[in-house]
Amino acid sequence: MSIAMRDNQTEKPFAEGAQTRESAVAEGGFEQGGASVRGLLLQQLSSVVRRRHPDLARVLNGTLSVRDLDEALWLDGLQAIAAWFQLLTIAEEYTATSRRRAIERRGSADAVLGSFSNVIGQFMADGGSGDEVRRTLAGLRVGPTMTAHPTETKRVTVLEIHRRIYRTLTEAEEQRWSPRERDELIERLRGEIELLWLTGELRLEKPSVDQEVAWGLHFFREILFETGPKLGDVLTAAIRRHASENSTPVSPNLRFATWIGGDRDGNPFVTADLTRAALSEYRKSALASYLKPLERLIVELSVSTSVCMIPETFRDALEGALGLSGRREAIASRNLNEPFRQFVCAVAARLRATLAGDAGERRETDAMPYRSPSEMRGEIQALHQALVEIGAPAVAERLVRPLLWQLEIFGFHTASLDIRQNATIVNKVVAELLNLGRDEDDHVQKGEPGWSERLREALRSDRKPDLDAADLSDDARETVALFRVMREAKTRDNRAIGAFILSMTESADDMIACHLLARWGGITAGDDPSAATTLAIVPLFETIDDLRAAPDILDEMIAIPAIRRSLRECGDRQEIMLGYSDSNKDGGFLTSNWELSKAQRLLHDVGVKRRVRVSFFHGRGGSVSRGGAPTGRAIAAQPAETVDGALRLTEQGEVVSSKFANKGTALHNLEILSASVLAHTLKSPRERELKDDAEFKEAMEALSGLSQTAYADLISTDGFIDYFNQSSPVEELALLNIGSRPARRFGGSPKDLSELRAIPWVFAWSQNRHLMTGWYGIGTAFDSFVKVRGEDGMKLLQSMFRNSRLFRLIVDEVEKQHYQCDPAIGAEYAKLVKNETVRDTIFGKIEAEYELTRRMLVEVTGTKDLAERFPVHKRQIDRVAAQLEGVHRLQVELLSRVRGTADVREADPRALDALLLSIHCTSAGLGWTG
Repeated sequence: MSIAMRDNQTEKPFAEGAQTRESAVAEGGFEQGGASVRGLLLQQLSSVVRRRHPDLARVLNGTLSVRDLDEALWLDGLQAIAAWFQLLTIAEEYTATSRRRAIERRGSADAVLGSFSNVIGQFMADGGSGDEVRRTLAGLRVGPTMTAHPTETKRVTVLEIHRRIYRTLTEAEEQRWSPRERDELIERLRGEIELLWLTGELRLEKPSVDQEVAWGLHFFREILFETGPKLGDVLTAAIRRHASENSTPVSPNLRFATWIGGDRDGNPFVTADLTRAALSEYRKSALASYLKPLERLIVELSVSTSVCMIPETFRDALEGALGLSGRREAIASRNLNEPFRQFVCAVAARLRATLAGDAGERRETDAMPYRSPSEMRGEIQALHQALVEIGAPAVAERLVRPLLWQLEIFGFHTASLDIRQNATIVNKVVAELLNLGRDEDDHVQKGEPGWSERLREALRSDRKPDLDAADLSDDARETVALFRVMREAKTRDNRAIGAFILSMTESADDMIACHLLARWGGITAGDDPSAATTLAIVPLFETIDDLRAAPDILDEMIAIPAIRRSLRECGDRQEIMLGYSDSNKDGGFLTSNWELSKAQRLLHDVGVKRRVRVSFFHGRGGSVSRGGAPTGRAIAAQPAETVDGALRLTEQGEVVSSKFANKGTALHNLEILSASVLAHTLKSPRERELKDDAEFKEAMEALSGLSQTAYADLISTDGFIDYFNQSSPVEELALLNIGSRPARRFGGSPKDLSELRAIPWVFAWSQNRHLMTGWYGIGTAFDSFVKVRGEDGMKLLQSMFRNSRLFRLIVDEVEKQHYQCDPAIGAEYAKLVKNETVRDTIFGKIEAEYELTRRMLVEVTGTKDLAERFPVHKRQIDRVAAQLEGVHRLQVELLSRVRGTADVREADPRALDALLLSIHCTSAGLGWTG
């Protein structure tokens, strides 16, 4: 689980529904013999592991280090610790849910900070109007986007055990059980914990992309399909409470997307054929998911014509539905005088025919398959309206409204599949296609004179290259096939394909190249070869230089007539994706955050000037270094007016399972996300904390420059790459098999940091407890700023901390990340570095910056001790410190052993398994991987 997602506490600990590892259960929570949930779970796990060896229970209670176990017990000791850390996470999720319920019981939904009721109530109390709330909600578009980024070390099998443990705890909290029944629940709990202990933590093989698709669909099928519509109920209740008592139900306006099966940036395993298969799986899952609510309707809709008159309009709709069902007589005879059941049976018959047709199976009836989700939704809307007209609005809302919202949210596609590709590949393919049939001396590539003009000439032309030329390269053939798959999918269901994300966008030329591929691939508004493309093409700005260039790139791009026409086809909206991970890896934490904030303001201004609505897609990860932060606070700190009712963000790896593994938690997280977008849209134009005056901007520019210089000095130190590779398990991480894609985009050398992805970069620094990616450079920046400006400089930093939402968020996240560092443990990893001079120089710099950062944080925040403002976070780290220290010291020894062989894969299998399990333990204890 992401620390960023579980530690949401600020001075107001429930603003994000803080998930805590408290020693006492919330009011109304489950207690067994006076023990807390945490105590109960420890008791059950200890009883399980003690049967293997008594010393394992001592490892769990912190009285014996796993490093001091007999070597034959190392694997068992690590497995016990990993299971305990997972149970702690379940306990804190349970406690968080119990606390939110207790808050609501004592007050109301208004008391849960960040909820819809809280946001709307505050807005109305501050003089806002219900009409403004409803207008904003009508245009709200919130897009959680699932990705298979390799940061989730737990398999679906383990996630299912977690869910059963959580559900057992939830069931056991009810007061209605007899002592015997309660004992049975405890026995069931012990059985699940035993399964967890006996289930292998490590993946034996790297997951395939097909398996990653199945992993993502697990959350949609089991959790989100049911939870998504409930968000509409929560929102409607808040509107009726504060803005309009008689308000009609308000749509949740969720638009899920996914990258799983579409993200081919540096992943050679994602092919056009695999993308087609993924689209098929998403569609099949959506269609199959509607069968259960339809079956429920068939069971419960027992309305009889002998009791009420059926509206004439519905009689006509029923006749049409029965006629298309292929089973008119069978349905009518089985459900005599029950027109609503007949209607739903007809809908179910058509849905089954749609599923069978997709699978290429022979249909059992002559039912007409649905051509689109809107066709099915129209029929369900007719059913809802008829129930309202006969005087059964409660039945319509309880039974039919959720299905309407499910169709609105998930359609026949489950989640829109984004396609991501690197600009390097796109430009290479476009150059190859443009050069077809030209003399070799007339060939041109990106970066060469004439490239920009050649692109623009092609964009003005109606000439289309031969996409089936016999001599195309493999990259070109694959890219052409991909765009054909996208065209087919959009033709069948426009929402099946989301956006084309162009990673590492460096210029307007990159975007032109992508528009050319979309046009040549036939994803256009008409058959005219020069027609505007209807594909949403989204630039992804990732490095510091690209973020700084982004506003000019956008301005230049929108000024191109062909692209402007395409934007009109997309509703005069241009989505921009912002990369938190690579910008941090490129420039350090402070510089990354400041440049991301600046870019949003300037990109928004370009949109206003060009009359194009710019919306942002935030590529955040789970860790602080990759943009992880409490969702509500992160959105609240975005520049004024830049959210404007629309926001997308990635939900990556372990963040997906931490947010969406259980229905109550999933609903809360979706509410916090949506309510935060609503709050920013309604209030940000008038919020003082988001207004950056000249003094603030000047100070941030100075701090950013100082921080980036310090960070650049560290990573450019002679021997830095050797230090990184040797003092961390960065190369061994690939053996964890937690993702299908390689750790390096284009298979670069371990000596080349530029090709290393941000996830293993952050993952490795967390394993050795340096965690420098989340704080390095801040101390030097603050100290240098104060040395130049004197006492006034410190007063300004303290004022910024009090009054700037962005600066406060940066300082808070740095402080929490800094508290997780452990120089003593880091020094043990540093001993793995062979060159003593390199080791002493680089670890010396990191240790000195650590101390300076600690001192400056305390002074700027006005506290006595580090993390005293975050007592829950502090307790979380302190609580696992003893076990983690043993894990780290064992990991250092195992790294030394494994690296003693010429090929790590030829190392002693037990030592290698123990090493990988120690990596898993560390990520579970810290709460995140990368």
